[in-house]
Formats: sequence, C-alpha cells, structure tokens
Amino acid sequence: MTFKHWASALAIALLAASPAAGQSTITGNDVEEILRIARMHGKARLVEQKNGNPQITGRMNGLLYQIFFLNCTDGADCEDINFYLGFLDIEPTLEVINDWNYNKRFSRAYIDRDNDACVEMDLDLAVPVSVEYMESTFDLWSLIVTQFAEHVGYTG
Repeated sequence: MTFKHWASALAIALLAASPAAGQSTITGNDVEEILRIARMHGKARLVEQKNGNPQITGRMNGLLYQIFFLNCTDGADCEDINFYLGFLDIEPTLEVINDWNYNKRFSRAYIDRDNDACVEMDLDLAVPVSVEYMESTFDLWSLIVTQFAEHVGYTG
C-alpha cells in the first residue's frame, strides 16, 4: 500500500470514528451510556475496580467479559477502555494463540500466567466518538467473543 493510499484510508477511518455535527458523542466519562450500550448486547452491570476506576462486567453470547476503564483521573474522565475475555479452564497451545493473532484484526490474544486463553481489545476515548461508533465497537466485540471461544475450543 502506498503512502497516499494509507493516508486516504487513515482519513476515512478517522472520519468514520468522528461524530458529525450535532450528533451525540461518548467519552470515557460517559460510563452510564457505555453501560447502556453493553446492555443492548446482554446482561451488564457496573462495578468498581480496586483502584476506584469503573468497570463493566457483562455476559455476551453466554460468555463473561469485562470492560476496564483506564487512564482515569480520580475514577472518572477515563481516556480509554479495555475489553477483556479470559477462559480459566482452557489452555490452548501457543500455536493456537499465534494463529488467532496472525489471522484476526482488532484484538490480541495471549496465554496468561496461569496458561489460560485471553483476548483483549482497546478503544481510545481521549477524543469523543459517536454513539454509533461505540455501538459498532460492541458489535465487533461480540464477534470477537464468539469467534475466540470457538477458536480455543470453548464448548460452554
């Protein structure tokens, strides 16, 4: 891809993520709105992390996940969020995890210290995004959750 094509693709992506004039926006301070969108995809509740930052714990497609609010100031005005799913009883090989990372975009998988399969996705909220963009991010997360469960052999 030439630099011209890359720059054009980046500009289009930034425009898609940016809210249009007069459109509702979401920042890392809009915890309740993010929770509302999470509930459109299944059960979700707001809890507090040990450090005082917000956290959403939800169930999507029958699978438990978390959203960690990060880079916050006094438990608010968070600059980004981290979507996380981990399987406690599944210990895939490094080859399986590498296959996911090689063939999938928008997320990263790894084996944690306990040899459990984990997948994460980040969203930068330092600049406001549209409600539609946040909803599409949850749609993407739903797809990642389902595909990753299948990929690592989770049978429920």
